[in-house]
Amino acid sequence: MLTTDDLLVPEWPAPPNVRALSTTRRGGVSLPPYGATAKLPGGLNLGTHVGDLPGHVAENRLRLQAHLPHTPLWLEQVHGCSVVMAPVEGSTPSADASIATRPQAVCAVMTADCLPVLLCDRAGTVVGAAHAGWRGLCAGVLEQTLERMRSHAREGDASEWLAWLGPAIGPTAFEVGSEVRDAFLAAALESERATTSAAFVPHGDAAARRAGKYLADLYALARIRLARAGYVEVSGGTRCTYTEADVFYSYRRDQRTGRMASLVWLAD
Repeated sequence: MLTTDDLLVPEWPAPPNVRALSTTRRGGVSLPPYGATAKLPGGLNLGTHVGDLPGHVAENRLRLQAHLPHTPLWLEQVHGCSVVMAPVEGSTPSADASIATRPQAVCAVMTADCLPVLLCDRAGTVVGAAHAGWRGLCAGVLEQTLERMRSHAREGDASEWLAWLGPAIGPTAFEVGSEVRDAFLAAALESERATTSAAFVPHGDAAARRAGKYLADLYALARIRLARAGYVEVSGGTRCTYTEADVFYSYRRDQRTGRMASLVWLAD
């Protein structure tokens, strides 16, 4: 069974009516390579598009549902900036973020190295979840999500916004080419150029360095964009999906693997 020990509960100063959790690879029924580990089956893969048995995914989602007030709004994530309002009945929208103002409407994003970002206002009137892979992050998915949230919140003061950075590939593992660094620098404001540049460290391996490879810090890049969007309090951003193999799925590490979910909703 899926227990609270298999889940991550964000540590962030959200109001009491804002509820959130993030799954790990533990607590389900999927078999390797979707299992908890190669030697210990029972993985909580939630993705229907990764080759896992449909019955296993259905059971995993059913186990997750026991910890939620309503069926999540699952998205067809495309590494873009589209934001939808939950709930959307009977469909899987093509988008990379959702927001909700209705109690018990559950926003969800799935990841296996990309960065999940959960969002709320301090007044507890609107929540959101964004899938921030490097392409979406660079293109402005966090800013777009905040813009939609701000239009629905009763409290519009930018100082009242909160964010939690869920488990993603860490800065010692996320190898990228120079084109990724160039894209972020091209999109940076003048005041952000130094911190954006600092988020890319030349690769420690000599051959990789000669090939123009960098190690990128997704968490630092997200904090830069959240600061631009008006956030002043950001929590999380300490886990690494790539190196914590017994806890998280990682596409970069395993290629054929499962998907985790990060979810947020308003309680009644």
